[in-house]
Amino acid sequence: MADWLLVVVLIGLVGVLVIAGVLLVSGLVARTRRRTPPSGGTEVLSRREQEAPTTEPGSPAEAATGTREKPEAEKPESTASRLVRLRQRLAGSQGTLGRGLLALLSRDRLDEDTWESIEDTLLTADIGVQPTQQVVEHLRTRLRVEGGQAADARSVLRDELLELVDPTMDRRLQVSGEEGNPGVVLVVGVNGSGKTTTVGKIARILVAEDRSVVLGAADTFRAAAVDQLATWAERVGVEVVRGPEGSDPASVAFEAVKDGVDRGADTVIVDTAGRLQNKAGLMDELGKVKRVIEKQAPVTEVLLVLDATTGQNGLIQAKVFSEVVDVTGIVLTKLDGSAKGGIVMAVQRDLGVPVKLVGLGEGPDDLAPFDPQAFVDALLG
Repeated sequence: MADWLLVVVLIGLVGVLVIAGVLLVSGLVARTRRRTPPSGGTEVLSRREQEAPTTEPGSPAEAATGTREKPEAEKPESTASRLVRLRQRLAGSQGTLGRGLLALLSRDRLDEDTWESIEDTLLTADIGVQPTQQVVEHLRTRLRVEGGQAADARSVLRDELLELVDPTMDRRLQVSGEEGNPGVVLVVGVNGSGKTTTVGKIARILVAEDRSVVLGAADTFRAAAVDQLATWAERVGVEVVRGPEGSDPASVAFEAVKDGVDRGADTVIVDTAGRLQNKAGLMDELGKVKRVIEKQAPVTEVLLVLDATTGQNGLIQAKVFSEVVDVTGIVLTKLDGSAKGGIVMAVQRDLGVPVKLVGLGEGPDDLAPFDPQAFVDALLG
């Protein structure tokens, strides 16, 4: 009898252990599922989720390190302050062009060699052949009539350069939607132009204006770009919608705009892939992204990001993208330390699209609205 009782007790103990093991495994699986987004789906990361502690409450790691406080979102620099600083930096980096031209125009005798040097200086600045010929012709005519004094030369040169920049163009960013929809900004450009960084900097500008913003990480072919955008979102304190690496960019863009609509956000900014190896593929991809987005809300702005240091290569890129999507504005990055300021005139002339923003450094607030008069004055030093 005692033997049978012992067997029954042992069987009971084994049963209890088996049940406990099953419950433990089930709990671990459930926890893993809660933390892992569905395959192929998008993930919306708020500031709270991006900043959540990696340690479990009450764990030894938490006891050792203490509870991590949520970092405050950075306060962006005001637009007015940013403009003043960027104008100063622009004058320092671009003034060599204007000073060189003024030195040539101020000579006692403007012979053919001098005019050739003036033409070479303008071409070196990537203004372009046709605009350069136009400027030289106008300068020769006006200085012949009005005289060649230094003060006159500067005034005449300023007028001609300002005409090339075209201050009549509408450079306002269309970041507001209609009928309750958010403004939707699609940002395009080749990889390496500073596209993803520009998206983050634009978000800072809008946050400084007390606008609510959602970012869409649709450059899904580069994991670094998605992570970079998530970092910007955390710094500024905005939402970011992302998907698994290699997922459909149009799907991520759609979810980002949908999230913006649901939240009542003011603006949604979508970062896109920038591969130029296959023009047809690029056209299909960007066209699909735009069509899918507009099932939720109209695209109000398509910004093309160009690296100013690429010069004429930047113009080739601009033409390709303008054939793919309806570009409404240009962002010129890396204009600091470059004598290639003429790309502003060239790209506007070729595309008929205004430069709306310029980047003059790698700092988070080194992006500002483009001011034609301030730009020309900076060129002249």
